[in-house]
Amino acid sequence: MSTYAEERAKELQLLTRAALRELPDVCFDFINAIDSITQPLTRYAYVSDLKLFFSFLTSELPKFADKTPRLLEASDLAKVSSRDIYMYLDYLGLYIKDDVEFSNQDLGKMRKLSSLRSFYKFMYKNGYIDSDPAALVDMPKRHQKPIIRLEIDEVAHMLDLVESGEMLSERQKKYNEHTRARDLAILTLFLGTGIRVSELVGINLDDLDFSINGFLVTRKGGNQAILYFPEEVAQVLKDYLKLRKELTAVPGHEDALFLSLQNKRISVRAVQLMVKKYATLAAPLKKHLSPHKLRSTFGTNLYHETGDIYLVADVLGHSDVNTTRRHYAAMSDDRRRMAAQHVHLREDQTVEDTKTDQGLSES
Repeated sequence: MSTYAEERAKELQLLTRAALRELPDVCFDFINAIDSITQPLTRYAYVSDLKLFFSFLTSELPKFADKTPRLLEASDLAKVSSRDIYMYLDYLGLYIKDDVEFSNQDLGKMRKLSSLRSFYKFMYKNGYIDSDPAALVDMPKRHQKPIIRLEIDEVAHMLDLVESGEMLSERQKKYNEHTRARDLAILTLFLGTGIRVSELVGINLDDLDFSINGFLVTRKGGNQAILYFPEEVAQVLKDYLKLRKELTAVPGHEDALFLSLQNKRISVRAVQLMVKKYATLAAPLKKHLSPHKLRSTFGTNLYHETGDIYLVADVLGHSDVNTTRRHYAAMSDDRRRMAAQHVHLREDQTVEDTKTDQGLSES
C-alpha cells in the first residue's frame, strides 16, 4: 500500500498536469526540465505562481489583452519588461480573484518573483528569449517579524482547555467530546517534537515505536527521519491510541494515525483550524496562531534549553542552519545578558572594590 507521502505526490502531479493545460507550452518544457531536481510540491508551486503571473499579463496589461494565458507564446513572453514585472509585484499586494480579495506580503512576493526568475532564466538559457527581464528586478526586501510563540503558561492553559472544554461554545463542546483525545495528542506532538503539519498528517499507526519513543516521518524534501518524543508525549499518544483502535476508518485510510470525524485521514486544513481554535483561546492577544507557531514554540524552548543551534536545526529538519539561526538566535537575549555579567574590562576592579569595602567596614 502507498504511503501518505506517495499518495500526496501523485495528487500534486495530477494538479500540476491540470494547471499546465491552462498555461503556455513553454511551461511544460520548464517543469519537465526541473522534474529530476525538485519535489512535486515545488513544481506545483511553480505552475501556480506562473498561472497567476500570466493571468495578470492578460487581464491587466493592454499589450496582452487579446490573449489568454494558454495562447501566450515565447514571442509574447519576450515582450515582458522589467517594468511589467515591477507592476506585477505591486499587483500582488492587493488583487481580486473570483470576488475574493488576496494580499501578498514580502515573503509571498519574494517566492513568486523567485518562481518567475527561474522560469525566465530557463527560457533565456534555452534560447526561447534573447534577454531576461526578471534578472533586472530586485528581490523585495524581507522585513523580519518577531517570532510569535506561546509562553509556558499559555501552553499549559491551551492543553487544559482541550481537556476541560472550558471557554468553548456549546457547539464546540459537542465536537470536543469526540475529538478531545485526538486534539490533545496532536497539540502535544507539535509542542513536544516541532513536527511540521504536513508531516504530522502523514503519520501512520505503524510509524510509532514506543520501545524507543520515536516515530518515522517523511520530511520536507522526501527524506525520512526518526523523531523522538518525551515520556509525557508518549503517554498522551497511548491514551489516544486506545480510542483510535475503536474507530473504523474509511477504506484507504486505515493506516492513518489521526482521523477526522468522517474517519478519514485528517487534513492539513482541519489541523490548522483546530490549532487556531484552542491557541486563540489560550493566548487571545497573539494573532494568527498556527501549527507553525507551535513549531516555533518548540524550537525556541529547545534552543533556550540547549543553546545548540545545530541540534535545533537537525530536529526541526532545516537543511540550512542559517534558516534556524535567523529564526531562533534572536531569542537569546537572556543568554547575552547573562554573558555580560561575566565580562570585566578591568579584572582587578572587582577585587579592589571588595578590599575597599572591607576596609571601610573595619574602620
